[in-house]
Amino acid sequence: MLLTIHVKNFALIDEAELSLGPGVQILTGETGAGKSILIDAVTAALGGKAPKDMIRKGADSAFVELIFDVTGPQKQAVLQEMDIPAEDGELIVSRRITDGRSVCKINGVTVTQAMARRATGLLIDIHGQHEHQSLLHKTKHLEILDAFIREQAEPLKQKLDQSYNRYSACKKERETFTLDSEARRREMDFCRFELQEIENARLRPGEEEELSARLRRMSHSRKIVEGMNRIYQVIDGETEDSAGDRIGAAAREMAQIAEYDENLSDLQEQLFHIDSLLSDLGRQIGDYIEEMTFDPGELHETEERLDGIRSLYAKYGGSYESAMQYFQEKTERLQVLEEYDIRREQVLKEFAAAEKEMSILCQELSNLRRDEARRLTEAIRSALVDLNFLDVQVAMDFKQINEYRRNGYDEVEFLISTNPGEECRPLGQVASGGELSRIMLAIKSVLADTDDIPTLIFDEIDTGISGRTAQKVAEKLSGIGKSHQVLCITHLAQIAAMADRHFLIEKRVVAGKTATGVRELDEDASVEELARLTGGAEMTDTGYQHAKEMKELAKRTKN
Repeated sequence: MLLTIHVKNFALIDEAELSLGPGVQILTGETGAGKSILIDAVTAALGGKAPKDMIRKGADSAFVELIFDVTGPQKQAVLQEMDIPAEDGELIVSRRITDGRSVCKINGVTVTQAMARRATGLLIDIHGQHEHQSLLHKTKHLEILDAFIREQAEPLKQKLDQSYNRYSACKKERETFTLDSEARRREMDFCRFELQEIENARLRPGEEEELSARLRRMSHSRKIVEGMNRIYQVIDGETEDSAGDRIGAAAREMAQIAEYDENLSDLQEQLFHIDSLLSDLGRQIGDYIEEMTFDPGELHETEERLDGIRSLYAKYGGSYESAMQYFQEKTERLQVLEEYDIRREQVLKEFAAAEKEMSILCQELSNLRRDEARRLTEAIRSALVDLNFLDVQVAMDFKQINEYRRNGYDEVEFLISTNPGEECRPLGQVASGGELSRIMLAIKSVLADTDDIPTLIFDEIDTGISGRTAQKVAEKLSGIGKSHQVLCITHLAQIAAMADRHFLIEKRVVAGKTATGVRELDEDASVEELARLTGGAEMTDTGYQHAKEMKELAKRTKN
């Protein structure tokens, strides 16, 4: 259940906080007061779109925080799988939106928007202003049916998912066995040529780097030798001014005077060590200069070998590792081609088995869907009668598509008749906008009995209805509110009267700036708001009395 909504600097909302409870929570207000902004803020916190232009003018960032009470081991298990434990049964979901980026957090841990949507999808379902339009798309109809039969269908759909993976892999492999004998011969010849080319190159790891370093050394050998000679002259040259000669002389002088003061022994040892290091360094430099000779042919051979390796790498992936992987793949491919007929027969058998398994599972799922579709359509028909569809018939049409999919091979569509004597026809050809809204509410009410999502939000579910139909919609929402927490934005007094908690969203000007605020209404204030919804801006005794009666009637209906 959603306990708290806290919004700050989001669009016209300066700061607002709603403390929610069980049952039906109603939000009303003047047109343009910012009711849908609140739903936009909640949607953003749940991982939805959050454009930076939603930051309130003059603010650095917008912030939305939702606090949920999470119950049920299944929900907590899913959250733990995502490394999001619900501490003490509480989940705090937040979204901070800045000019450059936005950050989602759950219980203080930064998460991706996808993770936020997945986690909160267990807890809340939002029916937006135009969601009923999705009923015009047949893909939505299958989603509704599968949601209705989720518990029965889930084990079967898991098997189907695994079977589809096998089927797709077999189908993909089967498509590789389409060569005729001539094409197969040409490919085998080419595979052997490439394998022989890589084998003849005798590649070894790190060789390219070694040759590159050697070539660089050879190419700059003259500069290296000249520089090393100058260094040798400084350290251990034939003149008496070399560093080695000077340090040697200093060491001999130190040896003479150290006999008179034992405190000089450490300095003497250091000086002898330096003399030894310089002597070793001089010998090493001399050896390097003597060895720094090579046959000009060696330079040519190194260049050719390096060019050959780089050309081969460019052809087979760009590196030693890629070339070796390519070699392995071509070796395996050559083996397949050499055993082509045997392997093709094996693959065709595996594909036939996978296809048969898919057919059986798709048929099982289709049978389940067809059986349960009757129960679903009857439940929706009954709910529509409650919503003032006086004589309505609902059916579901099944068609089988010509391919296997991860979700089976069914294509389904709701059919409806809203007038006596008329045949059921596709939903999009029959229902008006207002009827679609009520049909979606009927579907939500039916699914509410089968799912365990605790919180449902309806943004202006009353579109296109009035009078007795509005009363029926109000009663249906109240019925849903007995097993779920319901948040509903409405313009109709009949629906607002059903509120267990009633919030007023209003726009006001503070310090020259327009701001949207939210406040919870007590019983008297709620009656006044109902009177405004029914009678307009002018409050009259008659309107107030009518609103009070409406509130009393709603209480009796809920009881």
